[in-house]
Amino acid sequence: MSRAAYDRISEQYRAGRTGPEMSVADQRAGFEQFAGPIPADVDATAGTLGGRPVLGLRPQGGAHAGALLYLHGGGYVIGSARTGAAVAAALARRTGTTAWSLDYRLAPEHRFPAPVDDAVAAYRDLLDAEGPERLLVAGDSAGGGLAVATLVAARAAGLPMPAAVAVFSPWTDLTLSGASILDRAADDPLFTLADLRAYADRYLPEHRAAEAAASPLASPVLADLRGLPALYVHVGSRELLLDDAVRLAANAAHADVDVVLEVAARAPHNVPTLVGTLDEADRAVERAGDFLAARLPVAAAVR
Repeated sequence: MSRAAYDRISEQYRAGRTGPEMSVADQRAGFEQFAGPIPADVDATAGTLGGRPVLGLRPQGGAHAGALLYLHGGGYVIGSARTGAAVAAALARRTGTTAWSLDYRLAPEHRFPAPVDDAVAAYRDLLDAEGPERLLVAGDSAGGGLAVATLVAARAAGLPMPAAVAVFSPWTDLTLSGASILDRAADDPLFTLADLRAYADRYLPEHRAAEAAASPLASPVLADLRGLPALYVHVGSRELLLDDAVRLAANAAHADVDVVLEVAARAPHNVPTLVGTLDEADRAVERAGDFLAARLPVAAAVR
């Protein structure tokens, strides 16, 4: 991995970062402008899953190996199916699946557990359409935490698990107890502790925020992960959320889950979402896609 490339991206993060003082509307509008490109050889179609809008992303040509549910990042407050589409499309190409990038409800209009409910409903629909052995789940940042929470909720509901799950820079601890939140405070070019608190305050129920934050569906790093599928975790070493990812992987290992943790030295938050614009991001998504594809019954990846 290129330290120079990560340093360049970090400087861009610093120059473009916004704080919690911005309105939600302005944050959402600004975030949409950074949505990455959908590859020309991937067909995008609007649809519905679990009663919510979804963007279907299907690579042209090749066999159909299954489906991938993708959950975008944005602190549960910003982002959309479109902002998650670039990574979802890249994973679809690598795994030979059709990816479905979900527009789950956002806070503060729809607080916890609304996104979990939406993701589980979409997961149910894909289970009915594909079966668990042909189903993958992935997500980035808050969407990475949501991906794991979705599977914890699905397991509690008696639903079968998918073939595998991949998460990038997952936000898995809304209690904000990870040591790296303080240790990396001077090094993270994108987030401050105040940023994370602002997102958590908008997402968690106003009158029982502390109780909700400690729920395994809000903070899946606190969940019992036994019975979850094979897990791939990617994170950068200069992130406030480094320990959210490291502890998630460790807990998965202790729960006898097949897990791969990749820590990119000196990388900032969520580098894989720069897929299509940064070689390091492309390679990270390729490795995640290979991990997912290897667990499907038919290896139909589009290389």
